[in-house]
Amino acid sequence: MYTSLIRHESVGITVQVRLINSLARLLLKKQRNLELTFQTGSTVGDMITHFGFSKSDVFLALCNSRDLTPDLGGDINMGYQFTEGDAISLSGPIPHSWGYVAPVM
Repeated sequence: MYTSLIRHESVGITVQVRLINSLARLLLKKQRNLELTFQTGSTVGDMITHFGFSKSDVFLALCNSRDLTPDLGGDINMGYQFTEGDAISLSGPIPHSWGYVAPVM
């Protein structure tokens, strides 16, 4: 699915977005893996706002499989600016299995 969030395609960047865990449940199955176009200079915070999530809804943000949280238990780097072709994954709180004492992905 392709959605344009800008008026002029020539000034935008395209990123792949994947919503996982509790965030995925908030959207239709067809919307869990998206390719979106943002204005150059857009940030993770802009993306979270676009989906209507609050900062507290997002537990983990990854860009190209790298954590955008600078410190363990810290806040997500909401100011991270996308580059063309980035793959962004956003996750809500991760379910925990007490039987295995491990997060369930």
